[in-house]
Amino acid sequence: MAKLVGVDKWMFFTTLLLVVAGLAMVFSASAVVAEARYHSEFTDVGRQALWALGGVLAMLVLQRVDATRYNSPRFIYPALSVTTLLLIAVFFFPDSHATHRWIRFGPFFTFQPSEIAKPVLVLFLAWFLHNRLNAINDWRHTLARAALVPVAFMLLVLRQPDLGTAMVLGGVSAMMLILAGMEWKYLAGAVAAATPFLLALLFWVPWRRQRMLAFLDPGADPQGAGFHITQSLIAVGTGGLTGRGYMEGMQKLFYLPEASTDFIFANIAEELGFIGAICIVLLFVVFGVRGLRAAFRTRDPFLRLAAFGITTTILLQAFFNISVVLSLVPTKGIPLPLISSGGTSLFFTLASIGVLLNITRLAE
Repeated sequence: MAKLVGVDKWMFFTTLLLVVAGLAMVFSASAVVAEARYHSEFTDVGRQALWALGGVLAMLVLQRVDATRYNSPRFIYPALSVTTLLLIAVFFFPDSHATHRWIRFGPFFTFQPSEIAKPVLVLFLAWFLHNRLNAINDWRHTLARAALVPVAFMLLVLRQPDLGTAMVLGGVSAMMLILAGMEWKYLAGAVAAATPFLLALLFWVPWRRQRMLAFLDPGADPQGAGFHITQSLIAVGTGGLTGRGYMEGMQKLFYLPEASTDFIFANIAEELGFIGAICIVLLFVVFGVRGLRAAFRTRDPFLRLAAFGITTTILLQAFFNISVVLSLVPTKGIPLPLISSGGTSLFFTLASIGVLLNITRLAE
């Protein structure tokens, strides 16, 4: 029998350190731009701090809620319904930068439904798969039905369009299915079937094709398609070992696009150097180790799948974000979890960690 113990303190304090580091770096990256736009250097970080406060409160509450309560149709079906409606509702709100990713309430409050889709998808798959492990390779009754929700969420997110988040949803779904015992041949078949569609999205859509070409040769168009990654690499390169110093970065001064969101890791590398950047990476490593430890220590299949899904969702986003900044993968709009500016992402990441912390309370 499992017994209740305290939450994983390593995970808890690592999460808080990442949140505090995120608030500090959001202020550094946004202060000058916020002063120019809103006449207050604290506008962006103040808004992020409010979301952080709400997220930490949600984490503290959810770490005390028995995670097995989510293993029920009474939770799963309403969660799926609300999430689907929100993913559809974004198309009825005005677009921003030619995308429909946010539900807006006034000039300062926005909500991004794709962020809630991540934990809801994880909990759905954990619920659906946990009692079908012996029939996991039944493609008609298990795999095909398990794929319906991930595919539906991915198509809605792609329509926004947000290829990066769709890839995270697909990647997490695949890893959870593999953990549940799915044979690799089914994953290979799914990848083979999706590859032509993915290539079409990457090379037939003009702005994505430009990003791919810029990834292959950023210097070919440094003022156009290659501008983002060129400025990111300049920021990373000028940081050196110890960095320019906190608040002393230059690229964030209207050179590095999205300095407080998608490219905040470049600002970290410039101001805090290689040492600061590695510290952030190590915090994610500690978080990942503790999350996977929780997943594999519990015997409850639902809790194991849920813990694994929540952990890999956060790690996969961190991997993609840092890889984009370092030009290891093409540019995608994926935030750095717990660090990047973005209230919805921060809140639901912390809420998800609250669920994960509750799972760590079950010790064998």
